[in-house]
Amino acid sequence: MADDLRPQIGAYSGSNFPASVHPQMHTPNLNALASKSLLLKRAYVQQAICSPSRASILTGRRPDTTHVYDLHTNFRHSGGDFTTLPEHFKNHGYRSMGMGKIYHGTADSGGRDPQSWSETYFHGHNYVTGNKSWQAIPDADLQAKPLIDKQVADEAVKALRQFAPKAKTGEENFFLAVGFRRPHLPFVFPASIMDKYYPRHSVHLPSNPYAPVNMPNIAWSTYGELRTQYADISALHASGAINTTLPDQVTLDLRRAYYSAVTFVDSLVGDVITEVNRLGLSSNTIISFVGDHGYQLGEHGEWCKHTNFEIATHAPMMIRVPGLTDHGITTSKLTEFVDLYPTIVEAAGLGKVPLCPEDSSHTKVCHEGTSLLPLIKNQNVTLKRLAFSQYPRGKHIMGYSVRNYRYRYTEWVDFTYAPVYKPNWSNITGVELYDHEVDPEENHNNAYNTRYQQARTHLSDLLHKGWRQHHTSIGSLLVGK
Repeated sequence: MADDLRPQIGAYSGSNFPASVHPQMHTPNLNALASKSLLLKRAYVQQAICSPSRASILTGRRPDTTHVYDLHTNFRHSGGDFTTLPEHFKNHGYRSMGMGKIYHGTADSGGRDPQSWSETYFHGHNYVTGNKSWQAIPDADLQAKPLIDKQVADEAVKALRQFAPKAKTGEENFFLAVGFRRPHLPFVFPASIMDKYYPRHSVHLPSNPYAPVNMPNIAWSTYGELRTQYADISALHASGAINTTLPDQVTLDLRRAYYSAVTFVDSLVGDVITEVNRLGLSSNTIISFVGDHGYQLGEHGEWCKHTNFEIATHAPMMIRVPGLTDHGITTSKLTEFVDLYPTIVEAAGLGKVPLCPEDSSHTKVCHEGTSLLPLIKNQNVTLKRLAFSQYPRGKHIMGYSVRNYRYRYTEWVDFTYAPVYKPNWSNITGVELYDHEVDPEENHNNAYNTRYQQARTHLSDLLHKGWRQHHTSIGSLLVGK
């Protein structure tokens, strides 16, 4: 898992994404993995921020079930004592080992969730000091003090060597979760990687640096994570107000540093997969790679995530299943990150995970997604026609967003937290409707355009009915009812 990774890596080239990068990000190892995987080109996270997204991925349940909407809440306390993905494998006799950033990891959000693992968790040590938004570390300095993600990759290689003898004979299985902190801020990487993005002027500014026309103010994020936590950016006294942008050169430097951090992660993914191949494990090891959400690099004047825009909710996901995806399968069908749990469990031969009941607070093992294995047999099969995301604003508002193949539709509504955890659809603060057929960058909000009123009414109805009713209707369609 990578942190804050946009899907515009090389394997996604040629897709109609809401924003492009210049030059193309250099990701040869992820491209190679994608060429032997089920590549999900339209995969959406359930909330575009670390802890809620990771809680959803690892439990297979949506934020309104985990009740994790921030960086501090522990899903085991707020939602239920759910069996997580690594815990499920541990309970089936696998050696379960985690390292780096898999859960959000802070103590108040549950730390590294000890009950998920049978082996000692590896944290690594962060040698980098200072509070600049990005740093290119001289390669010579990294011999004695490797970057924390390099430590994680090295530990993954060490673990694979430990697991390999019994794994190859089928004596013992393993579940290994490798979490890289980059390209999350600060963008830190070996200085030599920046050579991939010379000359400097090859990096372009975003084509849409301003907020969407007619966007409701509530949809805006002030990108405080970048603005307030790093001295070089806070010194600019950027207000974060709507339609204020960072200076062009600062934006260019940040984009270039982000690309370099992505390429650094790609090299580490390569180190781990090379070891899988060298040890002779590639024929019986499932490999999945995901980001935890998308990332804004100045598009709409936004930075980081914290929104319901396409570029924040859309992230990379690929799943390699030996013998089934060896020649690569690419699909543009809508999928969601809650789909990963049931897919990996089923692909490993551990049976089907049941769909969660409406109240699953006392249900240990279930999911709120869809197994993606049918896409391996037919990449054009429709498993869902909608993807759902959400994002909170303040103490009383939740933005609910639904994506179909043409539109993204969002309502910002009153929301009651514990113990209710329910929206009040009749009390709306703002509405957004973007037509990706003519506006893939989401630059024009058409929610109040009379030509789109029929579409708005239909999408609003789908949003209010929610994922469960959609799942039921698609399920009936798939079995021919």
